[in-house]
Amino acid sequence: METYPAPARALVAAMTAAVSVDPDRGVSFQGAPGANSHIAARTAFPDGLPLPCFAFEDAIDAVRDGRADCAMIPIENSLHGRVADIHFLLPESGLVITGEHFMPIRYCLMALPGTGLAEVREAVSHPQALGQCRGWLRTRGIRPVSYPDTAGAAALVAEQGQRSQAAIAPEMAAALYGLEVIAHGLEDAAHNMTRFVVLAKAPPAGPPPEGPSMTTLIFEVRNVPAALYKAMGGFATNGINMTKLESYQRGGSFAATEFYCDVEGRPEDPGLHRALEELAFHTKWMRVLGTYPQARARGVIRA
Repeated sequence: METYPAPARALVAAMTAAVSVDPDRGVSFQGAPGANSHIAARTAFPDGLPLPCFAFEDAIDAVRDGRADCAMIPIENSLHGRVADIHFLLPESGLVITGEHFMPIRYCLMALPGTGLAEVREAVSHPQALGQCRGWLRTRGIRPVSYPDTAGAAALVAEQGQRSQAAIAPEMAAALYGLEVIAHGLEDAAHNMTRFVVLAKAPPAGPPPEGPSMTTLIFEVRNVPAALYKAMGGFATNGINMTKLESYQRGGSFAATEFYCDVEGRPEDPGLHRALEELAFHTKWMRVLGTYPQARARGVIRA
């Protein structure tokens, strides 16, 4: 099994031990301490105990096994698209989406203390971060090197001790691993934003929260002409706003396509209820992954 670089292991062990004492406050996330998901977990759950996990599957398993109350998983970024394959990870996990969180993403270039920007030949980071900073790196002739997470990349740079190597990570990671920030604002657009979802074993108890809601679902269309057109008709005729529709293949048959979909509303709302009934009629199967409060209004652009 893959492990964190040495500078991160003591932090991971301490955080894991704290959550083991009070798992009801645990919020699992993928990455080393100092990753964007760590920051998102602390922001969304200020009274929670973040639990670092090496892979997305590990973060989900922590919730399923009762070692954490929920997981904070990034699923899409405004610059670089899909982050986690939630449509593959979630359906068989037994978990549901219970919330969402949007966080502006700001990256720094960090290296060993005293390193100058001119000395840096390669930047190590998660592929998403490298993609979000592609233009900045290309302009400066710095070679991108992929690593499983941003903060783990910072720990790796600290461990390897090479002045020609830097990491792209949140500023918090530099403080945790004894690195020095040598450049700020690497992201290629000011609107750089990541959407996270919160996963738990069950929806929150009690009545639904007031205010606008989102519903996430997956479905497989029938292998017939105009299958998607027919499946989507109910959303149009019932005035349901669809904010995300993404196709993917499962099983390698190339015979039928599955879709991941976000819509505004709750399944018990009359319009969405009718739309889902029509969707079920025109698809092989349909599964709701969760209904949860909107963290921000759709169609609104914010920096």
